[in-house]
Amino acid sequence: MLMAIAVLAGIRAAMAAGPLPLPGLGEGQRRLPVDPRSPPWPAVARLQIPGTARCTAVLLAPRLAVTAAHCLYAPRLGGWVQAGAVHVLAGYAAGSFLRHATALSYRIAPGFDPRDTAATRGADLAVVTLAAAMPDTLALAGDPPPGTPVLLGGYNQDRAEVIVADRHCAITGRRADPGGRPLLLHDCAGTRGTSGGPLLVQAPDGTPLLAGLQVAARGDAAGGVAIPAASIHRMLAQP
Repeated sequence: MLMAIAVLAGIRAAMAAGPLPLPGLGEGQRRLPVDPRSPPWPAVARLQIPGTARCTAVLLAPRLAVTAAHCLYAPRLGGWVQAGAVHVLAGYAAGSFLRHATALSYRIAPGFDPRDTAATRGADLAVVTLAAAMPDTLALAGDPPPGTPVLLGGYNQDRAEVIVADRHCAITGRRADPGGRPLLLHDCAGTRGTSGGPLLVQAPDGTPLLAGLQVAARGDAAGGVAIPAASIHRMLAQP
């Protein structure tokens, strides 16, 4: 009886405290909506798999997108989703979109384990071949050092109907996962749903370039972890 009372008291206390804060956001509101029809945002897409996941994807060529590999794994089914179930919606906002394509196929980076994402974070990358062409694309950046200003955009869990972006953040460092694969660290605000979203830098002429691909948010503050552009380039070069 005492145990039951204690359990009920714990449930009531949790309900009174409200929902737990989302990871990767920190204090304050740094994310602002952007126009999905204004460059570079038409090259950023909402990736959705009915009944399984909603993430973000980036278009690198008319029929080629990249996203986080874990977005394509269905834990409930215990396996990878069928390519035809993957929908890529470019310029999505509140139910409308500029273009839509399903996936013809996709490739997962070697070494990624969806059951142990923390240990294989540096391989959390998927290259998606699309059934229809989309003209708006982004080019890959070089190797920006820590301190480089960046911005992070995507379809966050708490604001999934629009692209929101943190424009005032930077690369904070680098590290490797336990397998030695490189990762970029940043202090941009972004939570669940931004996985597969672009970490953008500006070229000297002002052109936005893809410096990294968001794969995880920090649990205790604004910030996250991204696959560096060099890793994406190597993946694209593989047959």
